[in-house]
Amino acid sequence: MSARRTTTLLVSMITASALVAGCSGSQPAGPTSTQPPITPPPTTAPSAATPTADWPTYHHDNARTGLAANFPSLGSLRQKWHANLDGAVYGQPLVVGGMILAATENDSVYALDPAAGQVRWREHVGPPQPGEQLPCGNISPLGITGTMAYDQVTGRVFAVAETPGGEHTLYGFDVRTGHVDVRVNVDPPRGSRIAHQQRGALTVLNGRVYVPYGALAGDCADYVGTVMSVTTSGSGKLGYTIPTPRQGGIWGPAGGTVYHGNILYEVGNGSSTSKFDGSDSVIELSPTLSRVDFFAPATWADDNATDLSLGSSNPTLVGPWVWVGTKRPTGFVLRAGNLGGIGGEVSKADVCPSFGGTSVRNGVVYLPCTDGPRAISIDSSGHVSIRWHASVPATGAPTIGGGAVFVPDYDKGTLYALDQRTGQVRSQADVGQMPHFASPTLSGSTVYIGTLHGVAAVGGA
Repeated sequence: MSARRTTTLLVSMITASALVAGCSGSQPAGPTSTQPPITPPPTTAPSAATPTADWPTYHHDNARTGLAANFPSLGSLRQKWHANLDGAVYGQPLVVGGMILAATENDSVYALDPAAGQVRWREHVGPPQPGEQLPCGNISPLGITGTMAYDQVTGRVFAVAETPGGEHTLYGFDVRTGHVDVRVNVDPPRGSRIAHQQRGALTVLNGRVYVPYGALAGDCADYVGTVMSVTTSGSGKLGYTIPTPRQGGIWGPAGGTVYHGNILYEVGNGSSTSKFDGSDSVIELSPTLSRVDFFAPATWADDNATDLSLGSSNPTLVGPWVWVGTKRPTGFVLRAGNLGGIGGEVSKADVCPSFGGTSVRNGVVYLPCTDGPRAISIDSSGHVSIRWHASVPATGAPTIGGGAVFVPDYDKGTLYALDQRTGQVRSQADVGQMPHFASPTLSGSTVYIGTLHGVAAVGGA
């Protein structure tokens, strides 16, 4: 993957980086399937105030809580429908204005009817990048991978599509019709653009869109971790690049976590083992992409040498604390607003290697772990306690609602509902094989999740 420390901050009209996919999905994208017929789009715009059933960004909100507060208890799970789309859906589906929004690795964005999965509109923006023409990687073809983000002010949903030659283009779609209102190149300026993968979720914040980059699986070629940003009209391009000669990818599927108007990102391993280069860190960026704070473990040099760095999860806000999971079993508790610099954690604890987005409610954090999900809490002194460790082999990113933790076993194609208090299995349903790091979306009384062939909907029997 990629990471090093951030001792320098680069705010420029463009800066470079790459989305580390040394941990990206291991399955190829599913084949094109027969698509449902397209039904007319709604004629009215979604409300400016986000309805409670909406899920407009990764894990529901910019704090990445993964919480659907009004979600009911479902009881026994069953698959309601599966919409076969034109490629794999790696990003988390969104829910906006009574529509399910999903993007595929074939560079298409869909709006689906929530009742039965019929297509309301589809916009195909171009051919995806053929996998055989990449220097490495494990998603083929490579199209839209990172989770989209919706802007309620403009009524646009934003996605980054990769096309042949490794070009990365940000599109803003009118959510009512699919019409492309915004199209702007957001390639990282440093390194080879085809070496960069856009896997991390996009963030819409105060009229701007933020786009993180890491690398392809295999961690090959010339890339540098970067965050790009433009306004929601596609102007005012800015960028921040990790000040490492190479690597330092910002690849975690959850993207950034917003804290007091700034954005926190985890950064993977970098290329230096002698001088701290800003990788293997948590960075706090201002809206104009200046680095205002950072944390890096004292073991950063060894992390870089062994690819056991930060970058695999996302900074999680827990009251006054920030929880940071890593590829090692060790996680860190940082102080929000004062991340601590090198070795400046409040505490650390051996919990689990963690890959993917977290969820949090009432001070309890629900973690995606390589040996099954866990729940932890952090006390008033910043020390960690493990509340439960589920026995199911589910390593997808959990979300919470209705007293349950919904977590996928993406390899076997099983969605579990775990008891939020104990981690015991309440129910499970088969939905089909899912991409790595798949995460469920909760809306109304239905769970939606991306698969290698489209989107599945799961309800209660």
